[in-house]
Amino acid sequence: MSSEQQGHRLYVKGRHLSYQRSKHATNPNTSLVKIEGVDDPKAASFYLGKKVAFVYRAKREVRGSNIRVIWGKVTRPHGNSGVVRAKFRNNLPPKSFGATVRVMLYPSNI
Repeated sequence: MSSEQQGHRLYVKGRHLSYQRSKHATNPNTSLVKIEGVDDPKAASFYLGKKVAFVYRAKREVRGSNIRVIWGKVTRPHGNSGVVRAKFRNNLPPKSFGATVRVMLYPSNI
């Protein structure tokens, strides 16, 4: 495949697992995201500060499109299995548990 045909990846897939929580209380303003191919905190540290997008379809069209996005940012690792915490501009809805999110490869600090 030549470099012209080859797409440049702008994001990595992740999954919205849940909100940050304790045994009883949930904390909806921090979401837990599992990033594909990231299995330890060391690998997760690469994604700190990266933008996260939850892209979804809505019923009503706004400005010619019914696709919407909630933007967020990876704030820190969570635990030892490569899960990260992310804060979104608006809290993600509980409906999005298990849904795919896009972890952008920018802003880059390399």
